[in-house]
Amino acid sequence: MDLDGVLFFPVTPFGPDGEPNLPVLAEHVGNGVAAGAGAVFAACGTGEFNALDPAEYGRIVRESVNATGGRVPVVAGTGGAPPLAREFAAQAAARGADGLLLLPPYLVDAPPAGLVAYVRQVAASTDLPIIVYQRGNARFTPAAVAELATVPNVVGFKDGLGDLDLLQRIILAVDRPGFTFFNGLPTAEMTVLSYRALGVDLYSSAVFSFAPEIALAFHKAVTARDDTLVEDLLREFYGPLVELRDLVPGYAVSLVKAGARLRGLDAGSVRPPLVDAAPEHVALLEKLIGTGLRIVGA
Repeated sequence: MDLDGVLFFPVTPFGPDGEPNLPVLAEHVGNGVAAGAGAVFAACGTGEFNALDPAEYGRIVRESVNATGGRVPVVAGTGGAPPLAREFAAQAAARGADGLLLLPPYLVDAPPAGLVAYVRQVAASTDLPIIVYQRGNARFTPAAVAELATVPNVVGFKDGLGDLDLLQRIILAVDRPGFTFFNGLPTAEMTVLSYRALGVDLYSSAVFSFAPEIALAFHKAVTARDDTLVEDLLREFYGPLVELRDLVPGYAVSLVKAGARLRGLDAGSVRPPLVDAAPEHVALLEKLIGTGLRIVGA
C-alpha cells in the first residue's frame, strides 16, 4: 500500500434523520479524489469513527471504496475495544478497503507491552496492512514500535502526539525498509516543516476536506520549497485556523464539517459528544477560507 501526496480524511455526512448520508459521502469522496488526494482515510477521526456502529461503518467504507474507484488507496479506521476493533477490521476487509488505521484502544491507559499486545491481536485478525496511530492514551516507546515493525502487516506509524524527540528515537529504532511514518497532528500543516526535518514527509490534511485548493497549494509549496507561500499560508490561514480550532474541544472535527458545509457539501451535523461549531465561529471560518483561497489564487 503506497501512500503519497495529500492524505484525505473525509467527513461522514449525516442526514436530517441522523443516519449516514451515503450519496453525499460518495460525492465528497469522489470530488476529493478528483481534486488530487493521494489516499482516502474513511471513517477515521475526522469521519467520526467514534460515533459509528459496525453496520454504519461497513456501509461508509463500502461507499468510499466505490466512490474512489481504485484510483487511490482507501484506508479505514478501526480501534476501541479489542473485539470491536477486530470486527471493524473484518468489515473493512469485506468492503474492499486497502488498509487500516488503528486508533487508540478505548479510554484506558496502558503500558507499552499492553499496547503491543493490542496491536498484535488486531493484526492477527486481518490480512490488511495496518498503520498504528499514536495519540491520546496510546503512547508507544521506541522499543515497542520496533517490535511492532516485525509484524508483517503492521506497515506504518502515524504520530499524533507531536513529541519530536520521542518520534526521532522511534524512527531510529525501527529497522525495516519501507516502514511508513507520517504526521497525524490536528491541522498537521502547522508542523510539516518540523516533521520534514526528521524525514517524515507524509501528513494528514483535514483542510483538504473543505478547501482542497488550499491544502494542495500548501503541499506543492512545501515540496517546491516556496518559503514565501508556505509562510503566508501559515501566518494568515493555518495559524488563525488553529486558534479557532482550539476554542472548543472537538472543533478539530466540527470545524471541518462546518467548512465542508460552507463549500456546498450537505454534510449535516456532528454526532454527540461533539457539538456543531457556533454561528460566530462559522462566520470566522468563512472569512479564513476566503483568505486562504485569495492567497493561493483560487
